[in-house]
Amino acid sequence: MGIAVNLVTYLTGIMHLSSATSANIVTDFMGTSFLLSLLGGFLADSYLGRYKTIAIFALVQTLGTIMLAISTKLPQLRPPLCQAESPPTLCKQATGYQMSILFASLYIMAIGTGGLKSSVSGFGTDQFDESDEKEKSKMNLFFGRFFFFVSLGTLMAVTVLVYIQDELSRSLGYGICSMFMFTAILIFLAGTRKYRYKKCAGSPVVHILQVLVAAFRKRGAQIPANEKLLYETTPEGSRIRHSDQFRCLDKAAVIMKEDPNTNNIISPNPWCISSVTKVEEVKMMIRLLPIWATTIIFWTTYAQMITFSVEQASTMERNVGSFKIPAGSLTVFFVLAILISLAVYDRLIIPVWKKWKGKPGFTSLQRIGIGLFLSAVGMAVAVLAEKRRLTMVKKFGRNTQTLPLSVFFLIPQFVLVGSGEAFIYTGQLDFFITQSPKGMKTISTGIFLTTLAFGFFLSSLLVTIVKKLTTYGGRNGWVGDSINYGRLDCFYGLLAILSFIDFGIYLVCAAWYRPHTAATKLQTEMVSNKGSSTEEKC
Repeated sequence: MGIAVNLVTYLTGIMHLSSATSANIVTDFMGTSFLLSLLGGFLADSYLGRYKTIAIFALVQTLGTIMLAISTKLPQLRPPLCQAESPPTLCKQATGYQMSILFASLYIMAIGTGGLKSSVSGFGTDQFDESDEKEKSKMNLFFGRFFFFVSLGTLMAVTVLVYIQDELSRSLGYGICSMFMFTAILIFLAGTRKYRYKKCAGSPVVHILQVLVAAFRKRGAQIPANEKLLYETTPEGSRIRHSDQFRCLDKAAVIMKEDPNTNNIISPNPWCISSVTKVEEVKMMIRLLPIWATTIIFWTTYAQMITFSVEQASTMERNVGSFKIPAGSLTVFFVLAILISLAVYDRLIIPVWKKWKGKPGFTSLQRIGIGLFLSAVGMAVAVLAEKRRLTMVKKFGRNTQTLPLSVFFLIPQFVLVGSGEAFIYTGQLDFFITQSPKGMKTISTGIFLTTLAFGFFLSSLLVTIVKKLTTYGGRNGWVGDSINYGRLDCFYGLLAILSFIDFGIYLVCAAWYRPHTAATKLQTEMVSNKGSSTEEKC
């Protein structure tokens, strides 16, 4: 976050790129980082395990930050400085070679981020035994506190690091990121002998494909009315109760005469027949998809907070006495809203809700819904703030570097979207980990993180489409080379409308969703590993 939150000002101010191009570079970088979490999740579940995945990809991320620190230090890797009185369009832009070095640094970092983010939260939940009620109750608190500390790191990034980047040196700020990443790796490795480890359960992608192929092969088969006639060899304690949704997949568990070895239960071909539990695991993953799809728009809204909103701040009055707030540091209100929301939820809402309803806080789906609603309201408020800013632009001129309008007009949109993130992130993390099969938790976390990826990509796509549609006939368009020449309020209005529509669709999907039910209480078998460590066999 110390890199992403202030990157747009580097691209516009130092590399001399347009506002729209800079915003798209940041959102594409963030989107790729989260999309690659699918790769990290696949490797963790299938081959490496979460521990090795975290260690390897954290080193890759550190390498990327070191390269970025070097690329911003060398003067030959950036264009010449622009005269203060020159309009942005006359400044010399970065060359293709200079941009290629910057992109190499960013996307090596994106690879590391993807692998790291897919596994770190899941590895945290591995440290709790879900069959132990005491440990399970502690795991319910883990998600909120995990995100609290992530946000605490972000708070340091948007205050201390952004100030160092803007007032002292970009390369120094990025070098500090590298140093802290390396320190974090050493701390992580120090706990190696104390961690609990889970064995890899095989490729979840292959598992899903086996069920789909088996169901397709038997597409003409009749599903028996009695579900007990379906094929099932999973141990009694690990079975998942049969459900009536997506019954076409039940055909994968229909026993046919031509199925080899099913009568003797001797390792039948998994591409021909699957157990009811394996079929239900695939159904569990499919049920996640509507919730997954309806949370993408939130992260499109979030993308505006670290791109256009930061650029808005750069045009406004930011002095507090003799101190000038860096534009990127305004997101401190965004992070503070997250921290305060998490603290209030953890210390106030959960105890009250437990006493009143007998439940330990809101469900994951309720938290997601609250987050979506707050973000939609936040974008509506952002429209009003931008209209006020554009009024000042019209009055004092489009080339005015600092408008006589306090940057604190932007605080409400940061607070609303930040509070929304506190609810939606913890809700999504909880939902995608607890509602996925045990052997697919890491890739399920990766699927959750792709909502962030597609949210950022959708932001880039919307900016590109809106720019193309609104710049016809020589017009400046809604989003162009400079926000002072555009109509960012109209773009924010479009996002507000899409957010409210998405919230309505989400409510329908949340009402439709059915949580999975175990056939019996799930049991976990602990097997001894070498030394004092243990492995949990799912």
